[in-house]
Amino acid sequence: MRREDVPPLLFQAADQLPEPDLADAAWAAGLKVRRRRRRAVLISFLVVLVALLVVSITIEVGSGGNADIVPPDRLTNTAAPDAVEPSGQISGIDFWLAPPPGSEKFLDRLETPLGDRLEFPGKVHSLAKHKLDRVAAVLLAKNGDTYVPLLLGRDSSWSQAAVGLVAVDGRQPLSPGAVSPDGKVVAFPQPGQLVTVDASTAEISQYPLPAGDYRSVSWLDDAQRVLVSGPGVAYRVLIGEGGDGERQVARIAGSNDPDAVTAPFRLETGHVERYMISGQWVEDSTFTLPVQSWVGQTFSSDGGVARLFIANKLPQVPTLVSQPQGVAVISTFRSLPSRLLMLGEPFMGSGRTPRAADLAEVRQPGCCAVLGWYDEQNLLVKVRGWVLAWDLYSGRVRRVTELAVGELALGPGLRP
Repeated sequence: MRREDVPPLLFQAADQLPEPDLADAAWAAGLKVRRRRRRAVLISFLVVLVALLVVSITIEVGSGGNADIVPPDRLTNTAAPDAVEPSGQISGIDFWLAPPPGSEKFLDRLETPLGDRLEFPGKVHSLAKHKLDRVAAVLLAKNGDTYVPLLLGRDSSWSQAAVGLVAVDGRQPLSPGAVSPDGKVVAFPQPGQLVTVDASTAEISQYPLPAGDYRSVSWLDDAQRVLVSGPGVAYRVLIGEGGDGERQVARIAGSNDPDAVTAPFRLETGHVERYMISGQWVEDSTFTLPVQSWVGQTFSSDGGVARLFIANKLPQVPTLVSQPQGVAVISTFRSLPSRLLMLGEPFMGSGRTPRAADLAEVRQPGCCAVLGWYDEQNLLVKVRGWVLAWDLYSGRVRRVTELAVGELALGPGLRP
């Protein structure tokens, strides 16, 4: 074959091949490029988003990691929209004025097993058949010359213990600190002995003491030991298991005021005292208040100790026919403030002559006392005819229950 014969043969073969569609090829190539660009943009966006999140977390956690974390106590203090501002200061301590007597029924209510009105129950179970896992309140029902303990459970049911108690120095043998911290055992002072009722087992125990009329009981935090006191004398009684060589009854430092013997702290004029395992009290901190006398027991929480006092005349709390009374909550931490709730009169500061109806509502000395803590934030106070709850963080006072009974003791079963 000659060279000049090759081109005609190539043209002839090319005529038999299909013509390529260049437009379709170009469109397909363009789609591939577009997809690659979209994937690149999406991946870049995700990378940037992740980087921003990492930077944000680093900023929040850095420098202590608490940029948006508010401690629970601070949250409770500042979040209450109905917080009440203090009325002023007494001896450098902020004080709030309690609602005047006669206004209690108009206060908001704190729900508890006590109900709206606490009175002697119509239906009572035998404690042996209806045991209680946690006691909310204790009353004493008069039965001839003796008193029978009535125990209220946190389910609002009542049980009666099979024991008869006698009066102590002409008074009911029921101390405000009668219920153990775990809510299971109730202790009653008796002449020459201590009587306990275990609400969870219905077991009744007697612990002999040296002769004397004992008026007050106060439990230690371990719920295994209880302080029993009378005028000028006090004993520590072991209820549960003690340490090696520990005596069941040990004498400790007493007080002329039996109600003053409390643990782990007690409030005395000018200072807070801490109970030591040796049976002595040592000064824990000092404070200044215009106290004429203390009333009732001291009740301690994790952050403060509370007791009611009677004061001399105070310009901050003007009264016409009674002496000012106040609930002192003294902080056991230097970083937390102490607080006062002052109890006034229905016509306080009005400058007018009180009416007979006003005088009937006056809270005279001896009418009121601290009954314990509902929780770390709310203190329970007995006033004339009512139990009130004072919120230390907001300053608000709420009604707990109206009282149609005399003496009572409250326990941890009060809380849900």
